[in-house]
Amino acid sequence: MGILFGTDGVRGIYGKELTTNLAFKLGQAGAAILGANSHQPKFVIGMDTRISGKALEMSLTQGILSVGGEVILVGVLPTPAIAVITREMKADAGIVISASHNPYEFNGIKFFNGQGFKLSDAIENEIESIILENREVHLKSGGTTRNLENPEDYYLNHIKKAITGDFKGMKVVIDCANGASYAIAEDFFEGLGAEVVMIGNEPDGKNINKDCGSTSLKLLQQRVLQEGAHIGLAFDGDADRCLAMDNAGNIIDGDKIMNLIGRKMKARGTLKKDTVVVTVMSNIGLDVALEEVGCKCIKTAVGDRYVLESMIEGGYSLGGEQSGHLILLDHNTTGDGMLTALMLLELLRDEDRDAKTLSELMTVYPQILVNAKVDNSRKLDYLDDILIQKRIAEVEAYFQGQGRVLIRPSGTEPLVRVMIEGKNQSELASIAKELAELIEERNGAF
Repeated sequence: MGILFGTDGVRGIYGKELTTNLAFKLGQAGAAILGANSHQPKFVIGMDTRISGKALEMSLTQGILSVGGEVILVGVLPTPAIAVITREMKADAGIVISASHNPYEFNGIKFFNGQGFKLSDAIENEIESIILENREVHLKSGGTTRNLENPEDYYLNHIKKAITGDFKGMKVVIDCANGASYAIAEDFFEGLGAEVVMIGNEPDGKNINKDCGSTSLKLLQQRVLQEGAHIGLAFDGDADRCLAMDNAGNIIDGDKIMNLIGRKMKARGTLKKDTVVVTVMSNIGLDVALEEVGCKCIKTAVGDRYVLESMIEGGYSLGGEQSGHLILLDHNTTGDGMLTALMLLELLRDEDRDAKTLSELMTVYPQILVNAKVDNSRKLDYLDDILIQKRIAEVEAYFQGQGRVLIRPSGTEPLVRVMIEGKNQSELASIAKELAELIEERNGAF
């Protein structure tokens, strides 16, 4: 992770951290590096519905054209669609203009390589160094740009292969967050036979993620209950996430979705190594539920980048985050909200149980969070403290796989966060408080 590039591309408030000038430089530097072997680099560019998208698209395009690149414009489409189209078009890279679940004031620029994976750190660093060091690039003529006809077909035809049959007889409420999926979701799911009620499908450039989508589920809950729907589905602004609402108006979060899809893949023999890759923030209830059917979880640091790295390294097929960012690596190379929705609907169709009953196959364990106040310079001391580590081990042994301790330093404050999960909330509160006090005592409260 560099100065410009975070874990999910370059992101910031449009006009401040992310300007059209920076977009031009990112396009130019990216094309210069990918075209270094003298061939004409080919880029696919797509975006979400933010008002700043077109200006950034124009600047990126001009940057790529300045070094002789080819630009294929696909307009407003989900992030995972850009990954698919990049592969289908045999492009050198895909670029997504989106700030995902953030408010409209933000925007971002994210690169995929020719296989649809995020760029390596090495290439991102090379792009950064050209920009930050103000290095000259070799300008070339001959750049071209064109619009791709019916670009959504490449994506929708691809993800449709992940399921069999149709969804006739199923009533679904879909919330597109006034974002990238707004123009394609209704026809797609209706084409598969579902009765679809749409919300969050009237973008105005400024209402993306505003009181709707996967970050704000109240409206979805109301409509599911009002319509008597079998299930509700909510995407975020760039539709790489999906959360759900059961028929009784209860949230089905990313952990519960991974439990359901993991179980189904296990039964079909498609869950590679019977393992699901999750982050340390996933609830221990997911571990317990998957263990019941002979599966296990591997945990990574927070961020889909780390989930994907672990999946590729270990050869796993399912991973994701509590936020609903699921990666189904047999079908796509990045989080894919509409693909996740397809898998959920197929699962619900094939079961004799309703969405509420299926969701309850995983019990969400209570979580207690207590902050230990320590000096910024000592936020990592607990890792080497024998007494603290001994007490953590004792607590985890006491829970016997039915609870866990997660301790991590705050990235922005002089705090060490003590999070404990388990069945008994009052007991958890007592233990978490005791551990936090031990850390303060040993590592210097102030």
